[in-house]
Amino acid sequence: MQSAKQEVSKLLERLPDDCELEDIQYHLYVLQKIERGLKDADEGRIYTQEEVEGKMAKWDDRIKLRGCKS
Repeated sequence: MQSAKQEVSKLLERLPDDCELEDIQYHLYVLQKIERGLKDADEGRIYTQEEVEGKMAKWDDRIKLRGCKS
C-alpha cells in the first residue's frame, strides 16, 4: 500500500498543469471516498441490492410524506 504522500503525488502527476486548487481538492475527496468504500467492502460492511432498495423506499416514503416531489 502506498503512503498518503505517494498517492497525492501520483494524483498530481495525472492532473493537468492548469488545474485549479478546487480540482485537486475534489479529486482527493473522491480518492478518499473510494478508499473508504474499498476498506468497508473488505471488512464486510456492505449492503445487498435488496437492502439498498428497502432503504431507498423508506427515504422515498419520507419525501412523499413531507409533500416534496421526487
